[in-house]
Amino acid sequence: MEQTTPGYMPQQPPQPGMPPPKNWLVESILVTLFCCLPFGIAGIIFATQVNTKFQVGDYAGALQASKDAGKWTKIGFFIGIAGIVLYIIAVFAFGLTAFWTSRSILNNNY
Repeated sequence: MEQTTPGYMPQQPPQPGMPPPKNWLVESILVTLFCCLPFGIAGIIFATQVNTKFQVGDYAGALQASKDAGKWTKIGFFIGIAGIVLYIIAVFAFGLTAFWTSRSILNNNY
């Protein structure tokens, strides 16, 4: 009699010719370097799981890892873009404030 572990489902290899899911590794690395480090690292972790799970036959796990990698990569990208935009707005606002302050000081001295 064969014993099975509850909740365990045997792995089955993917059908021949089935392409692996997108792994998002390059995008995750770029997001880590240029946008948002924590979310980029999460994307890299999930991206590295995609090919491994696909090769052992866990297509559902590879697909889920691909979705998670894409999710964290996109979140990191948009948070990074939002941070850059807010930084540009702050630099512009502080620069404009400094310009007007220095202009009013110069006008009061003459």
